[in-house]
Amino acid sequence: MLKKYIITFLISMVPLIELRGGVPAGVSMGLPWHMTLIICMIGNMLPVPVIFFFARKVLEWGCDKKYIGKFFTWCLEKGKHGGEKLQSKAGRGIYIALLLFVGIPLPGTGAWTGTLAASMLDLDFKKSITAVMSGVLLAGAIMTTISLLAKAGILSMM
Repeated sequence: MLKKYIITFLISMVPLIELRGGVPAGVSMGLPWHMTLIICMIGNMLPVPVIFFFARKVLEWGCDKKYIGKFFTWCLEKGKHGGEKLQSKAGRGIYIALLLFVGIPLPGTGAWTGTLAASMLDLDFKKSITAVMSGVLLAGAIMTTISLLAKAGILSMM
């Protein structure tokens, strides 16, 4: 059982997959949905402060490196583009927009991208973390509901 929780936790830490993959994985492995959600939220949020304070610096440092330069440049451009798009649409409601950006489970949105965007826009740390955490909770609720409905639908077909 512990192995399943660890797998779920680690899936939730992976960029681009995050909680959106961790919750369905945990539910499909038979873990209780409420424990799955908590484990996935912790796994998804754990890297957020590191991303906020250090990711931009590391990405800028690696942009001109031979083997990692293209990927690091892509990550920087994605964060910058996401941040600019978010700010242009949100205006003064930037933190609500950040919450929704992180919370709506679509490809390319999530805690990693949202936090990188907040960092690139030099937003307030506490407000950004609150918005990202609220977005992770929203995404978790959505993914848990979808996962439970899918599991119930699959089980009823058998």
